[in-house]
Amino acid sequence: MRIGELASAGGLSTKAIRFYEQAGLLAPPPRTSGGYREYPPQAATRLAFIRDAQSAGLTLAEIRGVLALRDSGEAPCAHVGDLIEQHLADIEQRLAELRKTRTALRDLARRAADTDPSTCTDADICSILTRP
Repeated sequence: MRIGELASAGGLSTKAIRFYEQAGLLAPPPRTSGGYREYPPQAATRLAFIRDAQSAGLTLAEIRGVLALRDSGEAPCAHVGDLIEQHLADIEQRLAELRKTRTALRDLARRAADTDPSTCTDADICSILTRP
């Protein structure tokens, strides 16, 4: 299948497919005598996997590692499980940081609501953001 057909089948642009080739995620296909790329049917499956892995939050480097394991004949399930656990831990940490930031912003919002601008002095830059 040619690059345009593959792009249509995978819901991607031809530019994205070329990028995945350059990034080492998709092997360069053989070319026809006219110089056109001729992709094997399994290229569509590989592109679908790449898209699904990106949707799950995996980086291109992580996806490349998973594909390298599969291409070497090894089942990447344990590696993928480790990546997912790592991403979950990162998200949990970010959520904790966001909760802490939300609490601080709520406190500042209350201070802002209680602040009378006429009581601010020239020495203050902003009494809302200045620690009491």
